[in-house]
Order: sequence, then structure tokens, then C-alpha cells
Amino acid sequence: MTDVELLTAADLPLMQGLAQRVTASRPDLISAGASYGELAWVWGKGCASYGGSWPRRLWFSGDELVAWGWAFLPHQVRRNDGSVTDATGACLSYQVHPDHTELVDEVIEWYDGVAAGLDRTVSPTTAEEFALQRWAAHGYVTDVGALGDTGDWTQLNERDLTDVERPVLPAGFRFRTADEAGPQAAVRAHLDAWSPSAYTARSYEDVRRTAAYRGDLHVLVEAPDGTMASSTIMWLDEANKTVEFEPVGTHPDYRRLGLARAMMLHGMHLARAAGATHATVVCLGAPGHPKARGLYYSLGFRELSRDAPLIKTKTARASKRSVGGPRMT
Repeated sequence: MTDVELLTAADLPLMQGLAQRVTASRPDLISAGASYGELAWVWGKGCASYGGSWPRRLWFSGDELVAWGWAFLPHQVRRNDGSVTDATGACLSYQVHPDHTELVDEVIEWYDGVAAGLDRTVSPTTAEEFALQRWAAHGYVTDVGALGDTGDWTQLNERDLTDVERPVLPAGFRFRTADEAGPQAAVRAHLDAWSPSAYTARSYEDVRRTAAYRGDLHVLVEAPDGTMASSTIMWLDEANKTVEFEPVGTHPDYRRLGLARAMMLHGMHLARAAGATHATVVCLGAPGHPKARGLYYSLGFRELSRDAPLIKTKTARASKRSVGGPRMT
């Protein structure tokens, strides 16, 4: 019988622990949805609204988690502008420890079971050679739409923190942390940057409850008029001394002022003071989405891994990529 247990808050530290072990040995195998910080961010911002459509399965070797699958099934996305989107397909985040690749087929079979009758997408990294062969053997093919010039595939970027330039803000702007600014300001900063968004005060409360969240590493830029013009959360993986920026956003009225650049430089200094020696950030990789990638490259980040998006349609003629999933803001 197909396992249809739902993801819980107690599962999250186990999954993050696997992410830490894989990061330590093969960071190129970490997809955007399976990183230490992304797991906390996606769980926190969506569990209250979408947790009922999040089946998961965990695989253990003794007491140690060695693989997991997290499926995102059909649901409705309600945004703060009143718009509603139906996510009609399924997508999957997963991780298999490189010493247990024999479990890849079990992950695929489980996903096919819980998402039977739906269009199914998944995005391994291009470095997962064995997994890519197994997905193909189960009928998954390249998602051509996702790989187009304006497609939604992502890449994970990295840089070390040995030489970080000093940040410079425009006159009148200042850095704040979420601990200083408070929850209302932190939520407003996200909504202004990502509008329309499904993010809520409850979403932020659930993000704050994750063990990985630190309010002193949630950085904002305050404009002279008091608007929180830019914000980012940094997720510190102490085991690997690495910090992940997710998300990074700026209010549309304050873009092209260098705020995100200064904020991330400031964040890197904070992260280094907290013990980090390395930083990562995810961006869309397609040619039609150059802005974030250009920013991160200007800050010294370079590509570490990238998606290899795959799809298995419920009918031979279906080709539309499912809406929603782990990258939803």
C-alpha cells in the first residue's frame, strides 16, 4: 500500500540533517528544494495552508535518515491581492544519500503511487547521473517548457567568505534585523517584494518556529521613510559553516539603488561573525531571468549545481508544467 503520511515539523530536522551530510561530501547533489535552509523556508511559509497536500516518506538505515521524498499535490494558492491559482499537478522534492542510490527507485515508485493520475514533475541536479538514468527508466523525460528561455529551472550558487567587501547604502538608509524591526515589518517587507504573495503573518510565525531560523540573521534595509525596502533570511548550517540566502527581495519602488547588493554584503559579514566560511544562494537559471543571477555573480557567487527538470504526464499529449511546489512565493 502506498505510504501517504503527511510531512510534520518533527520530520524537518531529520531531513535537514541529511542535507548537512550530503553537503559535507557532495554539495553538487543538493537541489534547490533539498538544501538545509530551503527545507525550513518552504515548510514554514506553507505548512499552515498546504500541509494537508504534502505527503512524505522517509527511508532509514538503522537510526539514520538516508533518503526522503516530499510530494506537493494539487491545492489552491490564495494570494494577498485576492487572486487564486489552482495547482493541478504534482511535484517532488527529494534527497538520497550518495551511499544509498539503490533507494532512488523506491522514491520514484512511491511518488508515482501518491501522485497517480496527475502530471508529475521533479528536478534532480545534473550531477545525479544514476538518478537521472532511473527517472528515465520510469518514464520521466526532459521538461522542455521548464528549460526554455523563460523557464523556471534553478541553479545553486556559492562563494567563500574570506574576502567580503564593505557594504555601502544610499544616504538615509540603514540595516535592521527582524529581531529589531519586529514581525509586522518582516512580513510587510516580504509582501512588498513579492506581491502578489501567499505569505501571511501565520507563515512568518511558522518560519520563526523552525530550529534553523535566527532573527539576528534575518536582515532588512529600512528606507528614510520607514519602509522596509529590502529583506533576506540567512540560514546558518553550523555543521558545514555555510549560510544560505533565501529569500532575497526588494520593494519595487526601491529597486536599482544597490540595496540588495549592500544587504547581502552586510549579511555575509554577519554570517562570518556567526562562524560561516561559505555562502550559497539560489536563482532562476534560464537566460530570460538574468537579474538575480547578475546580482549574485557581481557579488562573487558562481554556479555549484543546477536543475535537470523532468516531467511525466498523465497523457501523452499533456505538456504544461504543474503550478506551485517548493519554489512558490
